[in-house]
Amino acid sequence: MSDKFFFKGRKTPKPKHESYGYNTKRVAKPGSEAFPLALIVNSEARYAEVKALVDEHQLVANIDIKSEVAEDISALMGILNKPKTATVEKKPQRNDPCICGSGQKYKKCCGKQ
Repeated sequence: MSDKFFFKGRKTPKPKHESYGYNTKRVAKPGSEAFPLALIVNSEARYAEVKALVDEHQLVANIDIKSEVAEDISALMGILNKPKTATVEKKPQRNDPCICGSGQKYKKCCGKQ
């Protein structure tokens, strides 16, 4: 006889989900201690400007001064100029009070167009 009539429980243990324990798929955030930004500047004056920007935004960066190489601070500018999420103000429904403050319903005041 097969054991399916007599066996109680699972033959193989139930697998654990990936969400338990240490998250191995997490990506290190650019500009942190684990993943510092690599920046190249041309002069000491520019180094001071970029260092002030990095400190102001609480980032970590390795800044090299190389006058013979073109300046490369694109990683820093990418973090600082992150696009904002566009939000649209909700249009009032027909029976809501009018937005102009007249006290009438929207459909009788500004909604008649």
